Amino acid sequence: MSLYPPLHLPPCSLRFGSDRGRQTVLDPLRRKYVALTPEEWVRQHFVHYLLSEKGVPAELTANEVPITLNSLSRRCDTVVYNRQLRPLAIAEYKAPSVAITQRVFEQIARYNMVLAVPFLLVSNGLRHFCFRQNQSMDAYLPMDHIPAYDEMLLALDQRAT
Repeated sequence: MSLYPPLHLPPCSLRFGSDRGRQTVLDPLRRKYVALTPEEWVRQHFVHYLLSEKGVPAELTANEVPITLNSLSRRCDTVVYNRQLRPLAIAEYKAPSVAITQRVFEQIARYNMVLAVPFLLVSNGLRHFCFRQNQSMDAYLPMDHIPAYDEMLLALDQRAT
């Protein structure tokens, strides 16, 4: 039903609608239909991947999370939390046609100045990146995989000790 390309993510069943002549998709986390843009296409597939393949609980995942950064209102595309509602990961999505560049990484790293999560996820649906914060080196190190929820929890526990 969508005009958007297949992604390098597991297929998922999406519910589509329309609003004033534009296509919408049901975002189960926000519990509402939202405009179906190329970025939203990626978001819905990536969130499905996190929930179905990586064991991330839907009730501990939120889309379009508002934050304040340097007195400016911003929104994190997706935030994953632990059971105490402490943020574990931030995800930033781009349309499939948008290259993942240093600038995209810098954007999500700025958001992390507010949330202080151990994992940063970036995807355009075709390429996916995960970086783990190494506090002792004050750096983000690339990972060769997207961590499962249990691995994210373990990393947060290790940071606390």
